Amino acid sequence: MLETGIRGTQSVKAEESNSAKVMGSGTMDVFATPAMIALMEKTAWMSVAAELEEGQGTVGTKLEITHDAPTPLGMTVTCESELTEIDGRRLVFAVTAKDETGTVIGKGRHERFIVWEEKFQAKADRGLS
Repeated sequence: MLETGIRGTQSVKAEESNSAKVMGSGTMDVFATPAMIALMEKTAWMSVAAELEEGQGTVGTKLEITHDAPTPLGMTVTCESELTEIDGRRLVFAVTAKDETGTVIGKGRHERFIVWEEKFQAKADRGLS
């Protein structure tokens, strides 16, 4: 059952494949902002996935995120999420990412929307053939 307070945790190692240089978000060998955002989204959706009905999923609809500190390659980044609001099918999460020293590298608010996956995919695929 979906209820506020549901928490999630996911981790990823900062490496060349998710660096700013490789992901195209900058020229530095540091953990990329798009990689941090992807980790935040993954943490949020995975935290509630088991509480959804069969055939349902969530899609990201809004991000209000800051990236506050660089993370060198080789460090592990851990994201924690908490479901703070439920408004019909709209879910709001507080998200925080920390490096392995405990430094907060990013934080913010993330909204997701509950969808019927098959119907959503059909809508996305319209016009393809």
